Amino acid sequence: MSTHDESLGPEGYQVDNVEEWINQNIEALTPPLKWTRLEGGHSNLTYQIEDSHGVMAVIRRPPQGELLPKAHDMSREWALISALGSTDVPVPAAYGFCESPDVTGAWFYVMGYINGHPLYNSDDTHQWLPESERREMGFHFIDVLAALHRVDPDEVGLGDLGKRDSYVGRQLKTWYRSWTSSAEPADYDDPRAHDLQAFFLKHLPDQGQIRVVHGDYGPHNVLIGTDYRIDAVVDWEISTLGDPLADLAYALNPWPDPTDLEPPVPEAALAPPGFPTRTELAARYAEASGRDLSNLDYYIGFNRWKSAAIVHGVYARYCEGKKSTDGIDLDEMRERIGRSLDLAEQAVKRLGYA
Repeated sequence: MSTHDESLGPEGYQVDNVEEWINQNIEALTPPLKWTRLEGGHSNLTYQIEDSHGVMAVIRRPPQGELLPKAHDMSREWALISALGSTDVPVPAAYGFCESPDVTGAWFYVMGYINGHPLYNSDDTHQWLPESERREMGFHFIDVLAALHRVDPDEVGLGDLGKRDSYVGRQLKTWYRSWTSSAEPADYDDPRAHDLQAFFLKHLPDQGQIRVVHGDYGPHNVLIGTDYRIDAVVDWEISTLGDPLADLAYALNPWPDPTDLEPPVPEAALAPPGFPTRTELAARYAEASGRDLSNLDYYIGFNRWKSAAIVHGVYARYCEGKKSTDGIDLDEMRERIGRSLDLAEQAVKRLGYA
């Protein structure tokens, strides 16, 4: 949550400059604008803007301060929503992209406003999605992912979005480095993390058909409209080219299934009743995409292992004092790492080979 005082004006935006740029470059909007802060979106500074005729849009720029290379890449998000607008993937309308930092100190873009709601937790689900609509919403969720994975990146101008070789292999190396470098500051290592990494490298599947992968596709990154369908997929900043089955496995992991050893926590967005199971969604994707999912547990296990490595790295930062621990249950975070490794092992065992 931002601590910026909005009475001082929108954070990170020189309003006069931005509104002048919009007036000159975006025909759909007529300043002056009314600015309203929107939360979420990986800490990017995101505002709903409403013009003098009541037309609404959304503007996004990176957070202020020094950023890691490639972090909060506005040009990547802009390229994706621009390219996918002509496909079956629902995205906001692409209005304009400013790559001159002279306007407001950073690149920014403006896109159409979608009157929809993401699901961050069970309260959101109860408020925005009636139980009678949850099953169809779940199937539409997976249909949209299948639609994304049908898009040929070369045909829509996204052929240079990322590297094309060994998407999973590169991620295995990246997150294993994270685990090993975090083990000492976290004072926590687990031999299963090393055994699993060796297993995934040994049985690394051949790189399949290259497709755009969202990287963080879930109920928190879709906007559900008044008809309880997905009106838009948002937050494309970590999207790249890769293996669609890895993207699928990530998207499936939070969906409950009767085979789970534990139910989801009550606060989870998908904990309320009425949603399709993970098994049903996988079958729906297979039907919609025509892809062979016989090796899906490899990708599910890989994503569980990756989740363990991500949380392990965050945990190490807390232990080193690099992040405030106010309100943070470090014991629960440590348990989450172990649970993710448990789930990775279960997926590997289901594969049935050594």
